[in-house]
Amino acid sequence: FLSLAAEVCCGFFVILILGNFWFLAALYLVWLYLDWETPCTGGRRSQWVRSWTVWKYFREYFPIQLVKTSDLSPNHNYLLGFHPHGVLVAGAFGNFCTGPSFKNLFPGLTPYLHIMPIWFGCPFFREYIMSAGMVSASKESVSYVLNNEGGGHASIIVIGGAEESLNAHPGSLTLNILKRKGFIKMALKHGAHLVPVFSFGENELFKQVANPKGSWLRNVQEKLQKIMGFALPLFHARGVFQYSFGLIPYRQPIHTVVGSPIPVKRNLNPTTEEIEQLHALYLQKLRTLFEEHKRNYGIPEHKSLIFE
Repeated sequence: FLSLAAEVCCGFFVILILGNFWFLAALYLVWLYLDWETPCTGGRRSQWVRSWTVWKYFREYFPIQLVKTSDLSPNHNYLLGFHPHGVLVAGAFGNFCTGPSFKNLFPGLTPYLHIMPIWFGCPFFREYIMSAGMVSASKESVSYVLNNEGGGHASIIVIGGAEESLNAHPGSLTLNILKRKGFIKMALKHGAHLVPVFSFGENELFKQVANPKGSWLRNVQEKLQKIMGFALPLFHARGVFQYSFGLIPYRQPIHTVVGSPIPVKRNLNPTTEEIEQLHALYLQKLRTLFEEHKRNYGIPEHKSLIFE
């Protein structure tokens, strides 16, 4: 969906160049050059865009709900690990980029959803995603958010990344996280408290073509992901007037559960052992969060998270 919107914006930019409005395109290129670092310095959010009525209908379609399990003091900065990626990342967008839910549940905190830097190179599209509160997932960007003196900032990172979207099958509970420790190091360097977040229902929105590991399709998808930086899951869902085939996501409830914070003491030069210890603790807290809430959202008792 991001790629489709980006293609529309890039297409509009091409029309400006080929048409009689080339001077507008030139002015925008100058603006793009001058504004290039903004996605890494907190972005440029717009409360007007974040409050559009269309987002209310977007959240109600599934519906999407943010669930609080613990207070988060605005005197600290936080790094929220979002799981799973799914195909759409609807829970992350609906809860952290639109509407008043996060602000009402966690007053005093400003959420920043980090996404791949590649999206901020798309003309016009970059302005839209920044206005919704999205910023780059680069190290510089995360550091900028977490460096806020006095606290009050919350970085939201989809830990599994694009690679995890290839596991987004209904019923799948596989998370790409065992080798992902950069977010742990960032939390330690900035003393940002870690918060596990699990979005129940995220993988139920689409049906994906079977792509087990080792299959020719999965091999092709993984190679393209390494080349382009984002994955290309082959998925389908429902249509506008029928439920058998289309690209509109199924109406499946999404409950994004925000766990309790893991206190982190600032350590500018964490050792490998310290990173490993905090990573293991994070996995433990994430699993506990899932186990405590899975019964509420239709997950069978015998089902558990699988870490890869």
